[in-house]
Amino acid sequence: MNDFQPYSYTDTATADRPWLASLVGVQDTNTITLDLTKFSAGTHYVVASNPLLQGRTVMKSGIPLGKVTTSGLYAPYAGTTSEVQTVTVTGTPTGGTYTLTFSGQTTAGIPYNATAAQVKTALEALSNINPGDVAVAGGPHPGTAVTVAFSGQYAGDNVAQMTASGTNLTGGTTPAVTVATTTAGGAASASDGTEVLAGFLVSEISFNPTSVKAAAALLWHGEIFAAYLPVPFDPANVTSVAPGVNVHYR
Repeated sequence: MNDFQPYSYTDTATADRPWLASLVGVQDTNTITLDLTKFSAGTHYVVASNPLLQGRTVMKSGIPLGKVTTSGLYAPYAGTTSEVQTVTVTGTPTGGTYTLTFSGQTTAGIPYNATAAQVKTALEALSNINPGDVAVAGGPHPGTAVTVAFSGQYAGDNVAQMTASGTNLTGGTTPAVTVATTTAGGAASASDGTEVLAGFLVSEISFNPTSVKAAAALLWHGEIFAAYLPVPFDPANVTSVAPGVNVHYR
């Protein structure tokens, strides 16, 4: 079997699917039903901006899926948990910087009022954190904590907790910065069947925001770019796949 296809078909089949590394398998998909209550806004789906969709929600293609044993419906794959750590600045500082240390590497000074984007930039400047290894949300400091979700090479890993130093924070009342592990990585986050990889959502679908189920197509045989999937996914952390599933990763 090879990847040669008519140009017009290739253009259609790969549109909006940068994660699809080969057209092999796209003709062998299985029809499945999604349990929409298991998916999260922003992470898995977005409200369509296209007026032709009339406000319907669009589920992203490429989402790793597992099958819920009791219902037979499909939900996000939950074989491993990615670590989430929370960085909190206390004491209402009015100036200065703090640092974060991850596995022996320490960031440059991070502003006391840093946004999530500034924390992400500081972490990705470390030699042991590549672009895409962390997803940072929340902030800005000091009023709101920042969450750091590890992905990329650390997806599904129980990583070391970062340490922080706030000795260069100024103003306020005894300013300080702390790090807490909100979600420990590594362990399977489910035992309902979704800890077994069944495949990937082959195409984006649109549905009414009030719907609880939707029909979809499952890619269970093919080749993908794991780094381009819409959610953090590390093939090395997949310990169990459904019978017949044959997916290769680049």
